[in-house]
Amino acid sequence: MTSHRKVIAHRGSSAYAPENTIPAFELAIQQGAGCLEHDLQVTKDGVLVCLHDSTLERTTNVREVFPGRARDVEERGTVVQRSFVHDFTMAEIRELEAGSWFSQRWTDVRVPTFEELLDFAHTRVAVLTEIKDVELYESLGVDPLRLCVDALSRHGLLAGEREAGVTVQSFHEPTVQRGRPLLNARVPVALLVEPADAARLGDQDSVRSVARFADGIGPGKSIVADRPEVVRWAHQAGLRVTPWTFRVSAVGHFESVTAEIAHYLDVFGVDAVITDHPDAYRADLGD
Repeated sequence: MTSHRKVIAHRGSSAYAPENTIPAFELAIQQGAGCLEHDLQVTKDGVLVCLHDSTLERTTNVREVFPGRARDVEERGTVVQRSFVHDFTMAEIRELEAGSWFSQRWTDVRVPTFEELLDFAHTRVAVLTEIKDVELYESLGVDPLRLCVDALSRHGLLAGEREAGVTVQSFHEPTVQRGRPLLNARVPVALLVEPADAARLGDQDSVRSVARFADGIGPGKSIVADRPEVVRWAHQAGLRVTPWTFRVSAVGHFESVTAEIAHYLDVFGVDAVITDHPDAYRADLGD
């Protein structure tokens, strides 16, 4: 299947395979995605791994493999036990199974490292890297952005003439601001914006201010629906626009996720969409 640069697979093909794993990334490529979106967390020994959550319960069998290792934390007034990624070494995380939570079809699936993903994606597909939970890691004396930059450098992606094929994004604005100089302008950076923070893109001057330190914006899709002129303002400022997240379970008034994606691409004029369903993009929507 031909890849489509307008389709960014959210945590891989996460509607069909366990998110942020090599099977999900492989399936996304097979379904025509032109880019793999993924998340980064940091292990106890400073290794970047592809995980969305800062904890391991939801997507691994950590409670079975390491009983008694969870911490008591308060969430919404209730004390619960959580196994944080940063409490486990990479060797320990290698022991975890990361697929059967999704379906018994997926067994013996492991948590990939960032560098394993870079090796996997090399020359095959672009990568959109989200740096997560920056303030948590800063409180531990860890700089996820620096670890990301170092990994990209080891892979030769911050030097040479060919395009790196990687973009780095974050909701944490100071991280995006630091990113551009650290990445030597070889790797684009984008600011993610939650719908609750739509005021950050509330007028043309606000959007233009993002262009001083970023190459793109990733607004929650409702921001674009509520204020379509954000796309025009961003393009006038030289910013790419990649809204999120398009999925079957949340299409609003559209008849399908395919119709929703088409509307955002053709009517709103966004540059690409981030979707759990890379196969929802139709070739006749154009490229």
